[in-house]
Amino acid sequence: MSALRFSGPVLPDGETRDLYVVDGNITYEPQAGAELAASGWIVPGLVDAHCHIGLGPEGGVSDEETEQQALADRAAGTLLLRDCGSPVDTRWVQEREDLPRLIRAGRHLARPKRYIRNYGHEIEPDELPAYVAEQAQLGDGWVKLVGDWIDRDAGDLMPSWPREALDEAMKVAHSHGARVTAHVFGEAALPDLIGAGIDCIEHGTGLSTDLVDEMVANGVALVPTVVQLDNFPNFAAASGDRFPKYTRHMLDLHATRRQTIMAAYDAGVQLYAGTDAGGSLPHGNISGEIRELADYGISAFDALGAGSWRARDWLGLDGSLSEGTTADFVVFDRNPLEDLTVLAEPSRIVLRGRIVG
Repeated sequence: MSALRFSGPVLPDGETRDLYVVDGNITYEPQAGAELAASGWIVPGLVDAHCHIGLGPEGGVSDEETEQQALADRAAGTLLLRDCGSPVDTRWVQEREDLPRLIRAGRHLARPKRYIRNYGHEIEPDELPAYVAEQAQLGDGWVKLVGDWIDRDAGDLMPSWPREALDEAMKVAHSHGARVTAHVFGEAALPDLIGAGIDCIEHGTGLSTDLVDEMVANGVALVPTVVQLDNFPNFAAASGDRFPKYTRHMLDLHATRRQTIMAAYDAGVQLYAGTDAGGSLPHGNISGEIRELADYGISAFDALGAGSWRARDWLGLDGSLSEGTTADFVVFDRNPLEDLTVLAEPSRIVLRGRIVG
């Protein structure tokens, strides 16, 4: 394969350089005769740290639809996906050199009739450790719990799991080399999840100051999915008059979502960008998620890092486009740190050393 040359500021450090791609890898050593493929701002491949590949509103989807989801992400410059729960086996996606890199978490683990139908394994607390062990072995280093959901008897969000089951589940996951994350909208489930040693919280709209401090101390990450949080009034409306406590609760969480997420950011919790695509949300909107993070008040540098270099490092890939690493990056014709809207308009997309967009 002939060498390709890309020229421009290379984020995150912003140094203007000539970056070469040779046999799929990055080098900064000049390559004679290298073709200039693009000039502009060069950004490590974008990351969706919370999405669902192979999932639709009614559950699992076909391979053809799964492929379209992955291609929509690739067209947006999203070259690394952390799947946060899918009912179908998507390992075949990892075998496709033309599709984004995929880190899988297996199926959601939920309580019976306490989550969206056809999404996850619906189990009782005494079954949780065994199912965590199974999903840890089937996935790629992550297990996904449903930490809270509406309880029909209580008429509101309630924790899914008792502390004893969580303590054992975390031990089992970590013994298998897997990290654990959990969907949590409300407040009540968070103390036990964080206290039991969870590695990440999804959404996190019920966080309090003391829990934020505990997350910082224990290195617990947060993927707030801020575009999804905008839908809380719709969730509240969908409950109608059946669950008035839940309706009020979701509206309260929506009203305070920005203060909550910014309190976590200001305290030093590591935030990462995730769209919650799949189910009812479309794939390919990582640029919108990053812009929304910045609209909350997060700096453009940190917001972009949350969906690029910092997220890649967190998920075990090189985030700095260093010498010899696989060439996964996106080129933009304007500086995204000055105008995040340009993230929706990549001029070149390079995946595994090949120009794919």
